[in-house]
Amino acid sequence: MAIRGRGNVPFTPMPTCLVTGGAGFLGSHLCDELLRRGHRVICADNLETGSLANIAHIRAPEFRFEQIDIIEPYFIDEPVDFVYHAASPASPIDYLRLPLHTLKVGSHGTHHTLGLAKRHRARFLIFSTSEVYGDPEIHPQPESYWGNVNPIGPRGVYDEAKRYAEALTMAYHNQQGVDTAIVRIFNTYGPRMRPYDGRAIPTFVRQALGNQPLTVFGDGSQTRSFCYVDDLIRGLYLLATSGEHLPVNIGNPGEFTLRELAETVIRVTGSSSEIVHEALPVDDPQIRRPDITRAQQVLGWEPEIELEDGLRRMLDTTQPVPGRAPARV
Repeated sequence: MAIRGRGNVPFTPMPTCLVTGGAGFLGSHLCDELLRRGHRVICADNLETGSLANIAHIRAPEFRFEQIDIIEPYFIDEPVDFVYHAASPASPIDYLRLPLHTLKVGSHGTHHTLGLAKRHRARFLIFSTSEVYGDPEIHPQPESYWGNVNPIGPRGVYDEAKRYAEALTMAYHNQQGVDTAIVRIFNTYGPRMRPYDGRAIPTFVRQALGNQPLTVFGDGSQTRSFCYVDDLIRGLYLLATSGEHLPVNIGNPGEFTLRELAETVIRVTGSSSEIVHEALPVDDPQIRRPDITRAQQVLGWEPEIELEDGLRRMLDTTQPVPGRAPARV
């Protein structure tokens, strides 16, 4: 029901959103979108992998930053309507460097954040990942697929942290009545990715802009699907504001080999780089592509931005490498 304000004019209260990991790549873009939609945003981050540079442009009075490590109990001293739980190391370089912290964020951090959502009676959306499918034996991957994960491999600290976090989320929903949702995010790219975070697109872009060899692991035949960040954020918002509780894949079903991706980056940047091959990492998935049927049916969502267009948008915001002419975009 609308609240009556001064002069008996009805108005709707501004929703307040908590975004954990809000100074990270995805979290900062989500903060921008929520503010654009007229929400108040509380951004919580311990800045282990996030950066204040990602939110330095935000000057809105409706935005509040709190430096918090959610593996410890924490509280928010104002009403909260939505909780977007994005906090976690997400790139292989980060979770291999921080294995215990990654597991604690997925377990203790998710437990504390679900408890906060319960106290505030807030809608809770956890950012899960396509990594819950592991090295899949079903292609493309629907939400009904249980996955093929090595729990004791080097990627297990991330994969199993997210699988546990999903189980904890459903337990809070089923036993405690918390209004929860789960998004399984496939490879996403765009502005504010760290050049040295180890993921394919920022690595290839950095190497191409410096006319350095592009490093492809294995023979480059392994496939991935790449979703531009604007498309992803739109899907996250639709899911958070829906009544859905079961997992939903959000990603672009366009599928490319890693070699095709490297060739596309070279072409879009106008680079003179060559492609070199290195040993394939342990447990590196051979195929990855989302089945987005549920997103289409439940949310009316599908991606709009194709790979080359997304790369050009990303390059528009990339700082040029010193001594090199700007990329042809």
